[in-house]
Amino acid sequence: MGQLKAKDLRGCMVALVTPMNTDGSINLDEWKQLINWHTNNKTSAIIIAGTTGESALLTQAEIDTLSQIAVKLCQQTSTKVIIGTGGIDPIKVIESNRKACENGADAVLIVTPYYLTLTQHALLQHFKYIAEHSTLPIILYNVPSRTAIDLQASTTSELAKVNQIIGIKEAKPDMSRIQQLVKIKDFAVLSGDDSSFVDALKAGAHGVISVAANVRPKAIKDICNHLQLGNIFEAEQINKQLIPLYKLLFIEPNPCPVKALMHHANMLSSGIRKPLVMTELKPKQVKPFIQPILQEFN
Repeated sequence: MGQLKAKDLRGCMVALVTPMNTDGSINLDEWKQLINWHTNNKTSAIIIAGTTGESALLTQAEIDTLSQIAVKLCQQTSTKVIIGTGGIDPIKVIESNRKACENGADAVLIVTPYYLTLTQHALLQHFKYIAEHSTLPIILYNVPSRTAIDLQASTTSELAKVNQIIGIKEAKPDMSRIQQLVKIKDFAVLSGDDSSFVDALKAGAHGVISVAANVRPKAIKDICNHLQLGNIFEAEQINKQLIPLYKLLFIEPNPCPVKALMHHANMLSSGIRKPLVMTELKPKQVKPFIQPILQEFN
C-alpha cells in the first residue's frame, strides 16, 4: 500500500475494536465484517491495535494476522490502514514498525511512552530515534490521561521537522493546544476525543480518530464532510444528536462500553481480554442507540 502524506489524513478515521469470542480469542469473521463495513462506508482509515483495539493485550502474531487481513480487504478501496506500534522500549517499537511495514500498513501510530516519567527533551529524542529507523510514516499519539505524559506543542513542532513524522492524534481536549498544532506546516492534526472533535475541526484540525465511529461511522463522516465544506450548522446539528452516545461510550474506560454496545447491537460477540471487563449496559440504556446503529450497519 502507498505511503501516506500529511495531506492524506483527513476526515473520519476509526479506532477499531478487536472482536473477540467469549474465551478472549479473536473472532476473525467479525473482524472481516467490520472492515468491509468501513470500506463500504469509505471511512478514511482504520486504526488497528490502538487503545480501543486492546493493543496492550494483543500478541505480535495476532496484530500481524489482523493487519494482513485488513490490508488485503482495504486494497482497491479509499480506506487506509494504520497500525498502533507504540510502547516504552524504542527498540521494540522499531521492530513493531518493521512488522507493520511487512504487513502492508500505510502508516503507524505511536503513543508516548507510558509509566516512565520523561522530559520533553527525552520525548524528542525518543521519537527522533524511532523515526530514523522507520520506513513508514509516523503519526504521534498524545493521550496524557492514560500515559501521564503530555507531549507539548513545542515538542511536536520540533518533531514535525523530521521527515517520517507526518501528524499527531491529539487526545487532550484542549482547543488552545489544537490552535497551536494547526499552525505547523505540512502536518496533520487529528482529534482523539469524540466529545470535542467538532470544536477541534472548527479550530483547524484535519480529522478525527474516533471511538464512536465503531458504531456510527456514517454520522461521524457526515460531520467531517460538513465541516470541510463550511456547513457548521449542519455539522453541529448531527453532533448534538450524538452527544448522548459519546457519554455512554465513556461511562467506563474505553473500550469496555463500546464493545458492550456493539454486542447489544449484535455486531460483536461478547469477548474482551482480561483484565478488562465488559461494561454492563441495561436494555433501557442502549435502546435509544440500537436503531440508528443498525440503520448504518445493515
